[in-house]
Amino acid sequence: MRLSIVATLFQSAHHIIEFHQRASAVAKQLVDEDYEIVLVNDGSPDNSLDIAVKLTESDSHVVVVDLSRNFGHHKAMMTGLTYAKGQNVFLIDSDLEEEPEWLLSFAKKMEAEASDVVYGIQSKRRGGFFEQITGRFFYKIFRLLTGIEQPNNILTARLMSRRYVTALLLHRESELNIGGLWIITGFKQCHQTVQKHSNNATTYSLSQKFNHLVNAVASFSSIPLVFTFYTGLFISVSALAYIAFLTIRYFFLSAPPDGYTSILVSIWFFSGLIVFFIGLQGIYISKVFFEVKQRPYTITRHVYNDNSQRE
Repeated sequence: MRLSIVATLFQSAHHIIEFHQRASAVAKQLVDEDYEIVLVNDGSPDNSLDIAVKLTESDSHVVVVDLSRNFGHHKAMMTGLTYAKGQNVFLIDSDLEEEPEWLLSFAKKMEAEASDVVYGIQSKRRGGFFEQITGRFFYKIFRLLTGIEQPNNILTARLMSRRYVTALLLHRESELNIGGLWIITGFKQCHQTVQKHSNNATTYSLSQKFNHLVNAVASFSSIPLVFTFYTGLFISVSALAYIAFLTIRYFFLSAPPDGYTSILVSIWFFSGLIVFFIGLQGIYISKVFFEVKQRPYTITRHVYNDNSQRE
């Protein structure tokens, strides 16, 4: 099989039919009939699954992977890639904010650049001022703390070679952040600048964005743990220097320390710092806790129109 188009479904009922029509049309332009469309139902609460299953009855190219519950977008995408059989795999969101027609320009660029991955980057980030600022903040902090050069405003939409997808699926961690995995998997990758549409309001709150940043950094970097060591070392050296200063002042200048305000402030500050560092280490310990269990990151309830026998 020459091409697999992979998309996840979550509250996607209003878009599935149009997505299927447009994805099918562009796939036929590129590879004629030698393609499949893999739709992963990530525990969608609407009737996305029913609509997708009806498509399998009328179109043999459609495969529906129904997960047992909602596992999250990243894990659902990785599951979809495990079922994809194509020599090239086009991963894209099904909400039509990313256009299925990008496949044609992505394929041309992949051939021209002899690359294994062509991924989309937004020409302008969607959303208002706050969305713009938080987006830039996320990518800068992520790059600073992980050393992974993930581009700003990177999209889900990407065309990947079979060998790249095979390598990507070697990552089996339970607490995964697919954006970082895309980069560290390596191979030759190039980007295509595109214009993403804004069909739906973002479902990410500020707290969810912050949690996503914390989890992304903790999944790829030990720098925060190293930072706690150097911070503790700096505080200890500073404290010793201040103790030496107070001792000299007391014995040689007959000036005992005065007031309790600075002492109380110091206690509050360092107590908060200690709790912060313990919490930081707790995040990493929780990562280890989940990984050593070796639980599957998704569970498939049923596969409709299973193409496992196709070549």
